[in-house]
Amino acid sequence: MDGIRLLILGTGGMARNHAEAFGQIPGVEIVGGVDTRPAQLDAFRADFGIPRGFASLDAALDWGQFDAVTNVTPDAAHHPTTMPLLAAGKHVLCEKPLATNAAEAWQMADAARAAGVVNMVNLSYRNVPALQEGARMVRDGAIGTVRHFEASYLQSWLTQPAWGEWRSEGQWLWRLSKAHGSKGVLGDVGIHILDFATFVAGLDVAEISARLATFDKAPGGRIGDYVLDANDSVTMQMRLRNGALGTVAATRFASGHLNDLRLRIYGDLGGMEVSFEGGVSRLRASLAADLQSASWHEIETPDVIPIYARFIAAIRGEDAADPDFARGAALQTLLDRAEESDREGGRSLTV
Repeated sequence: MDGIRLLILGTGGMARNHAEAFGQIPGVEIVGGVDTRPAQLDAFRADFGIPRGFASLDAALDWGQFDAVTNVTPDAAHHPTTMPLLAAGKHVLCEKPLATNAAEAWQMADAARAAGVVNMVNLSYRNVPALQEGARMVRDGAIGTVRHFEASYLQSWLTQPAWGEWRSEGQWLWRLSKAHGSKGVLGDVGIHILDFATFVAGLDVAEISARLATFDKAPGGRIGDYVLDANDSVTMQMRLRNGALGTVAATRFASGHLNDLRLRIYGDLGGMEVSFEGGVSRLRASLAADLQSASWHEIETPDVIPIYARFIAAIRGEDAADPDFARGAALQTLLDRAEESDREGGRSLTV
């Protein structure tokens, strides 16, 4: 399939990234947009020259003249909007998290498998060159058997307005409110750092324990219609399938860090540091020849094809659909177990 007709479901801020990226891929035509907000939909269509607009997914499905969909709706809408798309035989790239609970995420993964369509979840940090090269090196045995790791995702948008004024802008406030579909920092960025760490390690999680914290951010814990009850910080401890131990943390209160991810991972033959900080991808390692002096050196990282292009390549049969819905569902299982562990005082739970 050379020419691919793409529908964009949801036209919020992240949808602009999707429209810009897909609009640059040869043979891809963005044929329609879907949003329940007429003014936002019209403005989005005008900005990107999109010929058709639909006030509902049902209306778009009735029309049906599209091959694939990029689902950029809020978290809670992923499951109810993706399921009818899969039933209609459409290829789907879905924003993360795949769903708001593991049961629905696995339902999506099973439905996608049964439909035989390309299904991918937008774990955007898979686009980081250091992540991909680090994962390849671990697979190739560069650090030996993984024994220990520590990972963090640090944001500071609750301590400064660099990305916008969260106290007055709905695009940020919904992320702080369970009633508006938010799973807090755990669901928003915790999923990224869990993928970051376990993808490089190449190992699944066997046990997990977690503690979540929600801090006072406004009088009475609310701003207008938004009850600010979603978690702001999370720490997790986990054991991988091979017995390796590690810690993962995520927070929106990391003053001085706009959007920084880091993984330190150690094996019996070497260590590695994978980072994406200040928008810069960096890979450092201390391998067998360096261990006596405990010296570290930079590793060159080749460019990575972004997920948008890989989604189209997968539809054309030119690349694997990775990360797929099954990966998204496995990560959602970790999120659910982390929440369960916190409710039980941080008890370690099997996965």
